[in-house]
Amino acid sequence: MSAARPLPADLPRDLEAEILRLKKERNAILLAHYYQESEVQALADGVGDSLQLARAAQKADCEVIAFCGVHFMAETAKILNPHRKVVVPDLEAGCSLADGCPVDQFRAFVARHPGAKVVTYINSSAEVKAMSDLICTSSNAVKMVEHFEGQPVVFAPDRHLARWVAREANRPDLIVWQGICIVHEQFSAKRLAELRVKHPDAEVLAHPECDDAVLAQADTIGSTSRIIERAIESPAKTLIIATEDGVFHQIRRRVPEKTLLQAPGPDEGCACNRCPYMRLNTLEKLYLCLRDLEPEVTVPEEIRVRALRPIEKMLELSA
Repeated sequence: MSAARPLPADLPRDLEAEILRLKKERNAILLAHYYQESEVQALADGVGDSLQLARAAQKADCEVIAFCGVHFMAETAKILNPHRKVVVPDLEAGCSLADGCPVDQFRAFVARHPGAKVVTYINSSAEVKAMSDLICTSSNAVKMVEHFEGQPVVFAPDRHLARWVAREANRPDLIVWQGICIVHEQFSAKRLAELRVKHPDAEVLAHPECDDAVLAQADTIGSTSRIIERAIESPAKTLIIATEDGVFHQIRRRVPEKTLLQAPGPDEGCACNRCPYMRLNTLEKLYLCLRDLEPEVTVPEEIRVRALRPIEKMLELSA
């Protein structure tokens, strides 16, 4: 990936208005993940988790897709939209899970398990997706693994999600790549227990990428979208949330009266629940990517075609 471009000194004062103007001028759609800053989410045509954004990208009717998320999400949009230009605010917005599963090492790992079906979490590179039989998200991972009932399954790259899926799908035999998310790995089970003592009536909502000791304390375990849904519908007035705190924006829009607490990290004042990659995207960079139509995300056609098949199969099975 190329180095981030320096911001020019002559940025417009009203960035929001200029972004909306450029979006219309470029015939662009803006897609944003729930983990983006609230001001980015507010301008988006579609906000969602990985599955929701994949569906939105599949249905996009535009010339340009401006994707505010991380690199693998923009790649997925490009895989689904080969004839549309896909741009991102910052090419350096990567993912620890995707980066922790290099294609050559993963190819060797899969080769050691001949005959196994490969279910790959969407948090992976296009090259790894192209080696897969089926892609999954945290919303549908259990269902995707159940699709291969009775067959050996390699699951990659998140080991915590894999452990939760293995339990939910009754598949203790999953062959697991040992990757982690640097955000969800940081939540402290000990400090969460202490926080629960201080707030005994709070409901704990956790993403399955969290460590098992954190999930053991959760009242609800689910994808980003499920966490938001449950936060809105829960009768609890106080919620402790173990995922990236970008979700707070959507929850507060619907239930501003509720108290939202971040599940704690290992140290006091730790901002470890904020994904450093997701937060690389800013309004300034979004304006520039719409103005200049770069950085552009591309996927080699041979890889794109092979990665498209397991993604489309996932969307078909998730319909």
